[in-house]
Amino acid sequence: MSELAIIRDGALLAENGRVTHVGTEKELRNRIGPDWEVVDAGGRAVLPGFVDAHTHLVFAGSRVDEFERRSRGETYQQIAAGGGGILSTVASTRAASEAELLEQGRRHLDWMMRCGTTAAEAKSGYGLSLESELRILRTIRALHAAGPVRLAATFLGAHGTPPEFAGRTEDYAAHLVEAMLPAVVAEKLAVYADVFCEPRYFTVSQSRKIMLAARRLGLGLRLHADQLSSSGGAQLAAELGAVTADHLELVDAGGIAALAGAGVQPVLLPGSVYALGLAHYPPARAMIDAGLAVVLATDFNPGSSPTPSIPMVMSLAATHLKMSPAEAITATTVNAAQSLGWLGELGTFEPGKRADFVIHDCADHRELAYYFGLESAAEVFIGGRRCFRRT
Repeated sequence: MSELAIIRDGALLAENGRVTHVGTEKELRNRIGPDWEVVDAGGRAVLPGFVDAHTHLVFAGSRVDEFERRSRGETYQQIAAGGGGILSTVASTRAASEAELLEQGRRHLDWMMRCGTTAAEAKSGYGLSLESELRILRTIRALHAAGPVRLAATFLGAHGTPPEFAGRTEDYAAHLVEAMLPAVVAEKLAVYADVFCEPRYFTVSQSRKIMLAARRLGLGLRLHADQLSSSGGAQLAAELGAVTADHLELVDAGGIAALAGAGVQPVLLPGSVYALGLAHYPPARAMIDAGLAVVLATDFNPGSSPTPSIPMVMSLAATHLKMSPAEAITATTVNAAQSLGWLGELGTFEPGKRADFVIHDCADHRELAYYFGLESAAEVFIGGRRCFRRT
């Protein structure tokens, strides 16, 4: 993860949206035809587009009032117990039309692209009813079709228990298995399924049932694991052969060993720890030492991580997870692409891959983590087409 294969005075050629050659400018200069567009990066760093492998992209409203309450000392758990938290956004999202969700989703994607993200995973989970979850997933499909940012949809109906099932999480889990998952698969609206595996949300036993049903229907598995407690989420992800285990703030040594043994990629989300004012960041160094292909992502959502910025997450990884800037870049490009099955298309500069690249306003890649809170992307190209230029 520390070896970036940097090319000094580098260049790449792209044709029909695909990379055709990568090397030094001197090596590739004679391959440029007279009618080619030449983009001079001006000595700045050029990286593959970031792949944000954990987002809650589509929702309505905001939770800025809860943010203010937390700033005055209330905890996330206290606010959730009073009807806030996830259920607050569920109410706003259920009340929104598909057109309103689409408009909000486009706004969020624009924020992400301005930070250098060119592909992302997007979860449902703020509907928690069949109708509203399908509406969210259809919105994600429409956003993907409209482009330019590539999206992979994850069904997260098991994000919490909706009000109509209050006190009956077991019944809601059965409803997920018997009605919601089959409907999602029938419309081909998701590639993955996810569960918030925590004692106060979905127990390991309930999570296992939902995940097994999703797997039988052909969905890949991702899992919110060991975020609020060390409760066996990582071991469950390993047992089921999940693609990723996400969060892992409180994972123990046994959980890390299980993930390594099963080849499950950890997706770490330091933005949520920071935004909630907590102190326990995931043990990234232990995971890297165990040989795990660590991923970093924003966890963009209205409650616990309202940031679209991969560079901000990279800075948090450097200061709190003790990852080097090179490791953070690997975790947000090639490793992230691998976690979404996109390694053949994205994540590195190689001939045949999609020409997604970002010119960052820095000469040294380490500045991406050094200057926190800065939108570093000067120009963003997706499929060889300029999609953003900072004026």
